[in-house]
Amino acid sequence: MHYTSEDISSWDRVLRLKIINSVTGIKPANLIGTVGENGTTNLAVFSSLVHLGSRPALLGLITRPQTDDVGHTLQNITESGDYTINHIHPEFTKQAHYTSAKFKRTVSEFEACGLTEEFIENFKAPFVQESKFKIGMEFVEAIELPNGTKLVIGEVKHLILPDIDLNEGDIDLEQTNSVGISGLNSYYELKKLTQYPFVRLDEVPKF
Repeated sequence: MHYTSEDISSWDRVLRLKIINSVTGIKPANLIGTVGENGTTNLAVFSSLVHLGSRPALLGLITRPQTDDVGHTLQNITESGDYTINHIHPEFTKQAHYTSAKFKRTVSEFEACGLTEEFIENFKAPFVQESKFKIGMEFVEAIELPNGTKLVIGEVKHLILPDIDLNEGDIDLEQTNSVGISGLNSYYELKKLTQYPFVRLDEVPKF
């Protein structure tokens, strides 16, 4: 099947959202934990996390345009400066998925969706206790993109990892039992296929 941009524009909104969210393939499934100025914790599922650099350790996150109904995550990040990234595991994909509902700012998705807040010393944002792979982030800046979304850039301040073999830095995500997302509502378990060496030009094989 071949679809043009005109075809895509003519699709029903939800159909278009699902398909265009799926064409990039499997994406990381994470819960972003924040806290508002009123003290209410917030939790939201995201699949737009990207690596930006390792020195300093920077990660990027795409957030939707803010409205009265959505945008609590970005507002909390910019106000408090701290946020957490928590891998999702098979045992709580359902609870994680339903954090995407448009809860009021006064409602904590932790409580509404049956997940547990976890705090560490000298860090404002809540982690997800059920997650075995967690990252504590410090906000750096938010860059507005042409479609009104924002690229939120943060620096890694804390890594809380499961007790696994780091294998010289090659984290086995199958071993961590992390899951991925395709589209808006499909969750996948990850299976490691193989591993290759760090590529150096003089070691490239003849294909």
